Amino acid sequence: MSEPVRLAKRVAELAGCSRREADQYIQGGWVTVDGEVIDAPQHPITTQTVLIDPEADLEAAEPATLLLHKPAGVEFEAASRLATPASHTEGDDPGIRVLKRHFVRLTPLMPLDAEASGLVVLSQDGRVWRRLSEDADMIEQEFVVEVQGELAPYGLPRLCDGMLYLGRALPRAKVSWQNENNLRFAIKAVRPGQLRHMCAQVGLEVLSIRRLRIGRIALNRMPVGEWRYLPVGERF
Repeated sequence: MSEPVRLAKRVAELAGCSRREADQYIQGGWVTVDGEVIDAPQHPITTQTVLIDPEADLEAAEPATLLLHKPAGVEFEAASRLATPASHTEGDDPGIRVLKRHFVRLTPLMPLDAEASGLVVLSQDGRVWRRLSEDADMIEQEFVVEVQGELAPYGLPRLCDGMLYLGRALPRAKVSWQNENNLRFAIKAVRPGQLRHMCAQVGLEVLSIRRLRIGRIALNRMPVGEWRYLPVGERF
C-alpha cells in the first residue's frame, strides 16, 4: 500500500503549482477526493482519486457569516452548534460552496434571549464582528412579540418612549400592533429581558418573541433551525 501523503502535496503535483497555491485550491473547496469536497490541506491521501475543479481560482477564501433562525429554548451562546451542512436552508445562493471550515470558530453576535426565536448572526469575519459589537447600540432590530392581557391606558405611547430598564432610560422605539395578539417593535440597544419588562409595565404578558431583522438584514421565510449565508455585498 502506498504511504499516505498530504492532500496539498498531491494537488501541487497535479496542478504544477506551489504548495501555498495548492492550499488555496483546497481551502477554497475546489478539490474533491473520490468525489467528496475536502478543504483540509493536511488530509492524508493514498490511492484515492483527486480532482481539481476546472473553474478553480486562487482568490483568498473569505471568512463565512451565517444567518441562523434560532429556535426558542436554545441559549444564544450555543446557537452555533445548530449550524451544520445538514441544516443549510434550501434555495440559498448556489454560487457559495458549503465548506467544513465555515463551521469553525463561529461567533454568535447580537444577543437574543434563550426563550426567543429568530435571526442570529454567526460569523468568522472580523469586520462583521466589529460592526455588530462596537456599533450594536446604533443598529435597529425588529421583533414580533406575541402578548396577552389588557393594554394599560396610554400603553402604546409608553412603549414607544419614556421607560426605564435596569436604571437606564430606554431609547425611543417604534411600536405598533401587527394584529390583535402581536406587537411589532423596531428598537435599538435591546438588553436581555427588556422586551418582557416593557410589556409587563403596560399590563401585557409575553407569550413569544421572534427577531425578524438586524439592521438591513432580515430573517425572511427561513424555517426554524436552518441557516443561510450572508449575501455577498450586503451589510447590516
